[in-house]
Amino acid sequence: MAGNDDRDEADAARLIAEVALADRKAFATLYRQTSRKLFGVCLRMLQDRADAEEALQEIYIKVWNSAGAYRADMARPMTWLIAIARNHALDMLRRRRQAAVELDEAGEIADPQADPEEMAVLTSEGRRIEDCMQQLETDRAEAVRSAYVEGLSYLELAGLHGVPLNTMRTWLRRSLIKLRECMDR
Repeated sequence: MAGNDDRDEADAARLIAEVALADRKAFATLYRQTSRKLFGVCLRMLQDRADAEEALQEIYIKVWNSAGAYRADMARPMTWLIAIARNHALDMLRRRRQAAVELDEAGEIADPQADPEEMAVLTSEGRRIEDCMQQLETDRAEAVRSAYVEGLSYLELAGLHGVPLNTMRTWLRRSLIKLRECMDR
């Protein structure tokens, strides 16, 4: 049984490598072999069939464009593909949430029960965190957000960023230290 899984993984890794060389037949085969699983991930996260179908199309465009960044020594093929799908679905959810917040804020009337001082402190804290995040290198800030906001594992992050697992652990540890130092100022 495990031998079959290993063969499937090796086949998927080979297909991704061929997609990186712009092989359309390999891309079609990869799609046939993996799209059901990725669609399931999207549907579970987005809770809407039309959104999941749209996401799947965009995910495979990302796969086509970023196949050359895949490193078989860093992540299993399905782990890499699922991370792309998951990140894309999370981006869609964030955009959906942001649009809802903007609509809410557009018609918002001040809550007479809200403590203005408390609201000012919360807003100020959020700005401080964002300012500190911007002091990190872009890839490190993306890794921190993906790990602590989206819940990606070290292995998924290492695969996405194309770095060894221990390098990703170091990135996150050092980034958190920098953030703590920035917030303490």
